[in-house]
Amino acid sequence: MKKILILCTGNSCRSKMAQAFLQHLDAGLYVRSAGTQPAHCTHPLAMEVMEEAGVPIRDLQPHDVKEFTHEEWDFVITVCDHARETCPAFVGKVKHHLHLGFPDPAQAKGTKDEQLSVFRATREHIALTFSEFYHQYIQESHGYEKRL
Repeated sequence: MKKILILCTGNSCRSKMAQAFLQHLDAGLYVRSAGTQPAHCTHPLAMEVMEEAGVPIRDLQPHDVKEFTHEEWDFVITVCDHARETCPAFVGKVKHHLHLGFPDPAQAKGTKDEQLSVFRATREHIALTFSEFYHQYIQESHGYEKRL
C-alpha cells in the first residue's frame, strides 16, 4: 500500500481536496494531509465545492505535520509554496518529495458566488493534477509491481 502525505500551510482547503480526490481514486491508498500551521477547521467553501463534486471532506479535520513525522512515506507532496519552503524541516523518512502548487482559494475576495467560483476552479485543477499524479506514479507502479 502506497503512503502519501499532502502538505499545505493551513490544511483547510487544497491539501484536503487533494487527499479526498486520491482516496476517491483508490481506496487502497493510505493518504493523509497536514499543515505546517494548521487551521482550526476545514474551510466551509472547500467543503461546499467538494460536496458538489461528490467527494466530501466534511469529516477531514486539519492536522499538524508533526503528527506524521514518525511515519515512513512513499510520497510527501506540497501543494503551496509556503509549505514547500518549510518542508525541509519535515524529518520523517520519505522516498519521494514532490511539489504540485496551487493558488490558495481562501485568499479569494468578492461575493460568496465569486469566492465559490475560485474554489471550484481550484478543485478542478487539483482533481486533474492529482489524477495525473495517480496515473503516472501510483497506477503505473502497481502494474509494474504486479508484473514482477
